[in-house]
Amino acid sequence: MAMRFFQGILTLTFVAAFGLLSAGAAMAQDRVWVQIEAHPNLGIAEQRVRAYSQLVENVNGFRAVTGLYAVALGPYEPIVGQQVMQQLLGQGLIPRDSFLEDGDLYATQFFPVASTALQGGTASVTEVTVEGGAQNEAPVDAPVDAPVAPPLEAIVVVAEPDPILLPDETPQEARQSERALTREQRDALQIALQWFGFYNSTIDGAFGPGTRGAMQAYQDSRGMEPSGILTTRQRAQLLGEYQGELAALGIRNVLDQRAGVQIDLPMAMVGFDSYNFPFAQYEEINDSGVRVLLISQPGDRATLFGLYEIMQTLDIVPLDGIRERQGDSFLLTGQSANLRSHTEARLVGGAVKGFTLIWEPSADAQIERVLPIMQASFAAVDGALDPASVPEGLDESIDMVSGLSVRRPDLVRTGFFLDARGTVLTTTEVVGQCDQVLIDNAYESTLSFRDDALGIAILTPTQQLAPLGFAQFAEQPGRLRADIAVAGFPFGGALSAASTSFGRLADLRGVNGEETVQRLDVATADTEAGGPVLDITGNVIGMVLPGNIGGRTLPEEVTLALRGDHLIAVLQQAGVTLTLAQPAGAMNRENLSREAADMTVRVSCWN
Repeated sequence: MAMRFFQGILTLTFVAAFGLLSAGAAMAQDRVWVQIEAHPNLGIAEQRVRAYSQLVENVNGFRAVTGLYAVALGPYEPIVGQQVMQQLLGQGLIPRDSFLEDGDLYATQFFPVASTALQGGTASVTEVTVEGGAQNEAPVDAPVDAPVAPPLEAIVVVAEPDPILLPDETPQEARQSERALTREQRDALQIALQWFGFYNSTIDGAFGPGTRGAMQAYQDSRGMEPSGILTTRQRAQLLGEYQGELAALGIRNVLDQRAGVQIDLPMAMVGFDSYNFPFAQYEEINDSGVRVLLISQPGDRATLFGLYEIMQTLDIVPLDGIRERQGDSFLLTGQSANLRSHTEARLVGGAVKGFTLIWEPSADAQIERVLPIMQASFAAVDGALDPASVPEGLDESIDMVSGLSVRRPDLVRTGFFLDARGTVLTTTEVVGQCDQVLIDNAYESTLSFRDDALGIAILTPTQQLAPLGFAQFAEQPGRLRADIAVAGFPFGGALSAASTSFGRLADLRGVNGEETVQRLDVATADTEAGGPVLDITGNVIGMVLPGNIGGRTLPEEVTLALRGDHLIAVLQQAGVTLTLAQPAGAMNRENLSREAADMTVRVSCWN
């Protein structure tokens, strides 16, 4: 069986291929519709019915007695309806859950306007090829009460006939035939021109200079006379190309009621896989290299901003791209040599809704067309994923978030804020060997100063930050054998907040007698290098150094740190405006830990 659907002025041609079918109950009915979608919202249903009318014929919009708004094709005689549905399913032009409906549930019709499809008759088709080459034929504009259908026993498999060659026209004739187009048909031409990149303005059905220029560009690209007026044959070719591309991508409107998201998805490239809070996951099919995540979780602005931070830690969001957070929405894009992604989410009615589109570079050209369709069709509806929505038997590890791999940096160290703008002091271990240095795995930074002799580096964030706290430097050295605290990120930086270790100031000089270094009786990890050393009043008296000297590893309970009183002059010469300590009383360990954590950041190196 083969069937071609052309928009507006094109002929609907099908050749049935079914063997002996069991008509069953459907044959007992006078007519049926092929129901393809149903929506709770009239506005969305109107958008969908108009979109389908650009792809196939006999499209109707009905309000059902259930309150839903249905998109349906027909009406047809039962055998013809079955043939139409099977062919469109095979071409990927209608959803896989489409079904035959007898129409008893349809109360009123909202599309096409003033249609009488519910009052009787069936839609017609042309050129039905039957055994022996005989044909039952009716004109394209035959009335709906004059259906044509082959006898059941006559349906056989035959080769697809050559397409009907439409007559070509002069520019004057083309302009005359153009005047007969409906608003929907004119919109369809602009949409097709826009799809192929020739038209970039509003879909308004008005053929002004922009549309004429797009038509001329299309004609020129196809080796046609660039008149700027498409002939009937050229319009048919343009719409046929457009429909072919849509069919290849399998663009389909998906209403995920569990996630509360409605969106057009390329269902020839992705298929639903599972719910894994806060995502409805659609994995690649047909080796497309494309994946989609529908984002859905109850929450507020804090939830939205938390997701913004988490998403940036995932492998699916490469480092090179846009990081844009606004009041109630965010946008993340990423690209690398082997991966691309686009994430957008917003706060809607007490829930965070959005989507992530992930693809391989080989799909760049297709995604350039798919992404705008997804953006334009995205709608948040009632409902949000339950936090308990996880696949059965999921083995989640520390390197996974909702089944997605967490991106790991090449190197993690610690740093701390020097001022209210977010300037960070850290160790030189994180500079010189990284393509990108991030503050708290989220904020890009540039190296504004380094001193290799001291082993310090100053990072300036590319966007101004607003830290909860920053260092107040003590102008005097710490008191020997006094209690001290060290803040940092042990365990490879796996924790989301800085930890605090407590010890004593053992010596005001280094192991080789260095005046700029002090020795601490406290154990620290390699990833805590660059962290602040605080006295019991919360003032900074130093910065932790890496745990080796000349290639020799220090004992576990020994940590070296630069002296804060020596750092002050160096940092001020580097252009940093420091806050010097004021007399203050001793703090308990809980308050000291909180103050240390507010100023301490994770510094990560990425390649």
